[in-house]
This record gives sequence, C-alpha cells and structure tokens, in this order.
Amino acid sequence: MTPAQQNPLLGVFWMLLTGLCFIAVTALVKVLGTRIPAPEAAFLRYILGLVFLIPFLGSLRDIKLDRATWKLFGWRGLAHTLAVSLWFFAMARIPIADVTAMNYLSPIYVTIGAALFLGERLALRRIIAVLAALLGALIILRPGIREVGPGHIAMIFTAMLMGASYLMAKMLSERCSAGVVVAMLSISCTIGLLPLAALNWVTPTWWELLILMGVATAATAGHYTMTLAFRAAPLTVTQPVTFLQLVWAVTLGITVFGEPLDPFVILGGTIIVGSVCFISWREAVLKRKAITPNVTATKV
Repeated sequence: MTPAQQNPLLGVFWMLLTGLCFIAVTALVKVLGTRIPAPEAAFLRYILGLVFLIPFLGSLRDIKLDRATWKLFGWRGLAHTLAVSLWFFAMARIPIADVTAMNYLSPIYVTIGAALFLGERLALRRIIAVLAALLGALIILRPGIREVGPGHIAMIFTAMLMGASYLMAKMLSERCSAGVVVAMLSISCTIGLLPLAALNWVTPTWWELLILMGVATAATAGHYTMTLAFRAAPLTVTQPVTFLQLVWAVTLGITVFGEPLDPFVILGGTIIVGSVCFISWREAVLKRKAITPNVTATKV
C-alpha cells in the first residue's frame, strides 16, 4: 500500500484490536494455571490452531524448497518451540504485567541480532536506545533488591528466542510467501512440542481444552489484525499503540487476578517501549529497510 493509500486511524484501530487479542491470550493462559505442564499447554495450543491452516494446505502441498530453506525452517521451529514453552511456563508463575513488559525486549534482541548476523549497522543513537531498553529490563527485574524467580528467567530467554525466530522469519519471507512461513511455523512447533509434551503428559479436561482453543483463536486473530494494521499504517504509527498492552495487562492483573501494582514494572516497560519506538522511528526517517519488528510481531 502506498503512503497515499494508507490510513493511520485504521492502522491504530487494527493495532488496538491486536493488543486486545494478545491480552486475551495472556489472560486465558493465566486462567489455565499450572496443572497442565507448559510444553503440553503450548503443544495443545498449536495443534488446536492447526485448523486455521486449512486455507494454506494447497500452498504447502505445492511448495518446493531447497535444503538451506528447510534447514532454516527447522532452526526457526526449534527456537520458537523453546520460546513458547518458556512463555507458557512464565505466564503461569509471574504477574501478567511482568510478562508483558519483558516481552517488549524481543525487538531489542532483534536489533542486536541483525547487527551481529545480518550486517546491520548500529549507529550511536541505536546503541543508546538498546542500552536504555536493557536498563528498563533491569528496572523490572531489580536483581539483588527483589527475588528474580524462574518465571522471570524464563521470560528473558523467551524474548531472546522470539527475537531469533523473527530474524529467521525475515530471512524466510524473502524465499517463501507469508502464508507458507506462518503455516510452517505452526507445523514445526507442533512437531517440536510433541516429544516435550509427551515427557510429562497430563490428560486435559474439556474446560482446559476449551481455554486452549480460545488461546489459539485469539492468537491467530491477533496475528491477522496485526497484518491489517501494518497494511493500513506505517510502523511508526502503530508501534506506540503497543504500549497500551502494558496498561491493559496491569489493569487486568489488578482487577481480575489480584496482582499488586508494581510501578517499577510500568517504568521499565515504558523505557523499553520508548526505545523500540525510537529505533522504529529512526528506521523510517532514514528510509531504510525496517528490521526492528512491532512488539506484537514476536507473540506466540
């Protein structure tokens, strides 16, 4: 879509809807609790979500990929498999606001990874923005001041692995259609999560399956509305809207799950989002090919 055809207000609307979808994912996983092991919950989320791949089956049947592309799909599937397992683990153990704020780190890791592996140049301003984001993470975690639990450690690695998955998705998008990239991710994650889920299988109840189907539906809807937002408006317009997810996460945690308000999480999350928005803005100003993704692009 050309700049003349773009509609910033429509882009903001779709991104608001995207945020609500991903907050719904977060809330449903929180309701699910810890009875179902994290790898099994992630496996069920993906296998239930395979129903949404039916429109792409024809495309998948006809694709012909070289060995390097298959290998890249495999590595991305492994990274994403570990990321979603860790995310489900963290979500059931730490406050919603903490998970949401720390998830904002993924685009920062993408920026670092793009410099290390894709030859992207890191100008001084971008380096300062990355350092500011990492400072925001330290404000959230406050090591030595409060206990940093397994859930927080899991989220650190989740953000890193999600960043790696996104970078590989950018590389794959130059070789395959978007539908094939999304479909292959779902299939590879389902396959990758199966042995992890089987190691400690707990038979889910119909209620738990319904919750996980809701997770799959909300996540799929979120990725779809995110695509519509990207079509309607530039990243510099839609990126700041993602901050509202932190506001909604804090509100949901306090009102529904009885979680305490932690001003340090809000402060740290705000710094991280500000850093991501600054990097995105600089990419737009320099009219360079965007590498730093929208925060929602690194969701489960």
